[in-house]
Amino acid sequence: QVQLVESGGGLVQVGGSLRLSCAASGTISRLIAMGWYRQAPTKQRELVASISYAGSSIYADSVKGRFTITRDNTKPTVYLQMDSLRPEDTAVYYCAAARRIGGSLNENNYWGQGTQVTVSS
Repeated sequence: QVQLVESGGGLVQVGGSLRLSCAASGTISRLIAMGWYRQAPTKQRELVASISYAGSSIYADSVKGRFTITRDNTKPTVYLQMDSLRPEDTAVYYCAAARRIGGSLNENNYWGQGTQVTVSS
């Protein structure tokens, strides 16, 4: 089985920073796309950022300029550096990985269990 394990969530004050990590294990290629989603109470799950094996990245407009997604292609591991955090960033953050090489993140992702990020004012 494929397992995605997130770490790095926690409680921070407005303007603070956190760095999320997600390590993949099991029968999974290091070449697949990976990324981060989040879901806040009363809201739908949304894509925060994604990154391909080649390094092409996509960001939600709400986090562009504040968050940075990177990856280690040998693990595979994906990171999300979150700076200038705002209360509206409070959510459960989920790591995701595509199911095949060349595939994009979608509803068929492998999913992590989620890590809570809370931004306090």
